[in-house]
Amino acid sequence: MAGRLEGKIALIVGAGSIGPGWGNGKATATLFAREGASVMCADVNLAAAEETAQLIRDEGGVAEAVAADVSSHADIQAMVEATVARFGRIDVLERHKISAAVHLAHVGGVVELSEEDWDRMHDINLKGCFLTLKHVIPLMEAQGSGSIINISSIASIRYLGFAYTTYYTTKAALNQLTKALAVQYAPKGIRVNAILPGLMKTPMVEKSAGLAKEYAGGDVDKMWAVRNAQCPMGHMGDAWDVAYAALFLASDESKYVTGLEMLVDGGITLKCS
Repeated sequence: MAGRLEGKIALIVGAGSIGPGWGNGKATATLFAREGASVMCADVNLAAAEETAQLIRDEGGVAEAVAADVSSHADIQAMVEATVARFGRIDVLERHKISAAVHLAHVGGVVELSEEDWDRMHDINLKGCFLTLKHVIPLMEAQGSGSIINISSIASIRYLGFAYTTYYTTKAALNQLTKALAVQYAPKGIRVNAILPGLMKTPMVEKSAGLAKEYAGGDVDKMWAVRNAQCPMGHMGDAWDVAYAALFLASDESKYVTGLEMLVDGGITLKCS
């Protein structure tokens, strides 16, 4: 039986993981390969991207790795060119936060944040998206098809209980960009959707000292407990929840779905507090 992405070429930006375990990008790249896609694993950390690619190859899949700083136009152009040189086309583009971004998403409001903090997060979450789409969309237009999946967050549509200004603003802007592009490129056969993960248990969250401090005074285990208690289902989601949502949006099963903000949040955004 053919996989749900059999014969497709997927470029996963942010395919590395910051530590042991499964980050969203690593899980998605692996799942896509298991479903028949050939995958280019891109990350600012080449070793992390290569680890994901090797895992895929060890399972019998097809994958390559490439280094890319998403805030660099030259790096993005080289990443896209490397993907086309190796695989000939790009059918699916998915953008995650890069594996090093945990050190860059500073907690704080407009008064506390430095201009450098503001600019760096916007470079990664918005400029990086702009640059990637600038190079990938023309390829998809020429093909007459494509699926673009932006990884946003529930932080784009609600306050999380503490000042996380650069994250709130960049993810909200990403939602609007997703919807605008969905309408603009629908006639070209290109679908553009966003996934909004809720509270997730991933290596990136675990390594975020700022989040641990806000939730539990720096105690990571206590942070997990607090976050679990906030979720209506009683537990956080994991990277595979995001990966399977992405699989649907990448596949032809979602051929009439575009402009969607898909919540993968265990119902937390339905709560009053």
